Amino acid sequence: MITRPFQLTDVPEVNRLHQQVGWHARSLEGWRWLAANPARPSPQAPLGWVIADDEGRAAAFVGNFIQRFWLMDRPVLGASGFSIIVPPAQRGAAPRLIRTLMRQADGDFRYTLNANPKAARLYPRMGLSPCPERGHDVKLAWIIDPVTCGWGRLLRNAVERSPGLAGRLGERLMPRNAEQIGAQPLHSLPLPPGIHWISDLSDTSSLAAFWGELRCQGRLVADRSPATLRWRMADPELTVAPLLLGCEQDGCLVGYAQAVLSKGSPIEAPALEVVDLIALDRAPHAASALIKAVLRLAPRLGVARVRLQVVNGALLDALGPLARSARREGGWGHCHAHFDPELEDAGRDWRPTPYDGDYAFCLRPLPIGRRVPSTETVRDAA
Repeated sequence: MITRPFQLTDVPEVNRLHQQVGWHARSLEGWRWLAANPARPSPQAPLGWVIADDEGRAAAFVGNFIQRFWLMDRPVLGASGFSIIVPPAQRGAAPRLIRTLMRQADGDFRYTLNANPKAARLYPRMGLSPCPERGHDVKLAWIIDPVTCGWGRLLRNAVERSPGLAGRLGERLMPRNAEQIGAQPLHSLPLPPGIHWISDLSDTSSLAAFWGELRCQGRLVADRSPATLRWRMADPELTVAPLLLGCEQDGCLVGYAQAVLSKGSPIEAPALEVVDLIALDRAPHAASALIKAVLRLAPRLGVARVRLQVVNGALLDALGPLARSARREGGWGHCHAHFDPELEDAGRDWRPTPYDGDYAFCLRPLPIGRRVPSTETVRDAA
């Protein structure tokens, strides 16, 4: 068994690993989009690593998402491990994969933002620490439709008892207005005063001005330049365009949120996942105003809950009563990071949101209007 970089020819086996654990398997086109990540320092930078079996096929996997961050005018590279999949037959391989991620030459810090309870116990032994100090173990969920959420729990419990039932159940709990969601432009939906749809991602847009001021605040912050957001919006896996909302103050953009429609599995209730939420220091109220707008949109989109899967202490304070009204999910440390010595001070003030990790491209899109390629189709294409 050897550990080697993931290649696009590994897509059929890696997708099969994803399917075995019930995770979204990306199409070959989706993997190629990820390979075109503009933050990759070179075409040779690994997209991840696999542990290959005796026949050379991928038998375990960890993804490697390299992202550009900034400290004022200083570019910083962060490498996020995602989709760590180690089948029972490869028990003990997880530390090998994580060490490979940690020892890579690319990146000034390494981190993960989505650990399950089992993995959360492993990361500290690999040199990763819970981060941020306040909020690393918190996920927030606002229940919109408790009945549909309840049906989702019942179906999950049934499938856990009888795994063969999953294939017979098919796609359940789709929004009643799914066809309308797929057909109508979401920008036609009304928003509260002070909140508007962001449609201009040009380099001279209000979003560009917001990004410039955000970067000048001096903290370590993930690249939210219009160019990077244009690349993110071009993910070919998306079935419904992400919702981009802005909060204005005195004619200037002072906060923005990004949310995507997701359905974790065929038997899960649909959700509106907030994959980014950030505001300028001078306008902390923008975070709560944006979440209120998302919650107002949620019933019109037929989702059962709204989730914010990564928070930080400042964001919890800014959300105030909204955070206290949400259901707390998780309970284990799912954010872990290791900073190179010269970045340790900046790391202590890092305020991650889901944008900093893999949520935007690992979530299963709401299955509307397109067919996700099968493993066989991907194999033929590869």
